[in-house]
Amino acid sequence: MSDENLSVRKKEHLDICSDNRAMFKQKTNGFENYDFIHCADTEVIIDEIDLSTQFFNKKISFPFFISCMTGGTDKADNINLELAFAAQQTGIPLGLGSIRYAIEDGGSFENIVEIKKVASTIPVLGNIGAAQILSKKNQKKLVEILSETGLDAMVIHLNPLQELLQKEGEPSFGELLKSIERFIKKINVPLVVKEVGSGISKQTAERLLDAGVKGIDVAGAGGTSWAAVELIRNKKDYSEFWDWGLPTSYCIRTVAELKKKYKFTLIGSGGINSPFDSAKAMALGSDLTASARKILHQLNQNGVEGVIDFINDWFNDIKKIMFLTGSKSLKDFNKQKIILKKELH
Repeated sequence: MSDENLSVRKKEHLDICSDNRAMFKQKTNGFENYDFIHCADTEVIIDEIDLSTQFFNKKISFPFFISCMTGGTDKADNINLELAFAAQQTGIPLGLGSIRYAIEDGGSFENIVEIKKVASTIPVLGNIGAAQILSKKNQKKLVEILSETGLDAMVIHLNPLQELLQKEGEPSFGELLKSIERFIKKINVPLVVKEVGSGISKQTAERLLDAGVKGIDVAGAGGTSWAAVELIRNKKDYSEFWDWGLPTSYCIRTVAELKKKYKFTLIGSGGINSPFDSAKAMALGSDLTASARKILHQLNQNGVEGVIDFINDWFNDIKKIMFLTGSKSLKDFNKQKIILKKELH
């Protein structure tokens, strides 16, 4: 695919995701089925709650990161630079949009170096599609990019549904797990695998962890439907595939069961639209949560300072939730602090 065509596609993605057109229509993230167990005798001192944690080998201020959005256009590069500043100011990780443009013939990764200069102390994650990781040539280029830019981790996004519906799609993933294993052996940073809105099941997560993956981002159903994004691009109003996928809450609570067997970072994303969604995701077992659409909307409406205020306010509300559930620390904030609403009646 030419750089021009890729750039046009990425711009279309950004434009569609700038409003609510591509949201799931009927399926939700599932968090509305849960409520917090109120602790009337809480002894938590809210100002002493420390939300900092480790994300691989770096300390971050909050268990949250700005999820991978898009890349490959001048507009997206500017967005990533602005988000890098916001992430640096709030002390949270930043996931870059796809860096496919940098591995194409003649591709440049100078903008990644520029982003790393802005986000100098926080983790910055590169991101590439599953279809691209299958190529040994692409893997070689990615190893070079990781070496030259100092990216802190790499993300492979799995998007079979999107590729299936995309008019320029590449729905062919033969030997995906073997390709991931080969890539892991070539790099010296952690590899995270994420979906893009259809969710990662416990069975898929286990296969990925057996392959050597260090992070699972479930990216479940309930937020942006990338099937919808492609259907909109194809001028289609609806399809049964619009709402395809596993709800985020289901993915988190089932994949979290694998922590008994594997050591990995579990990221909850997919329709994380509020501090309450984030808090419920963490109580169900995620180590961090992530959001893209809400952050993009803030940036579009209120600029970088708006994003910074949004993130700080988000975690002030999470501290209030922890106070009201008697949770002194992130470790205390677990399944014992949450209950299915049907059990309340």
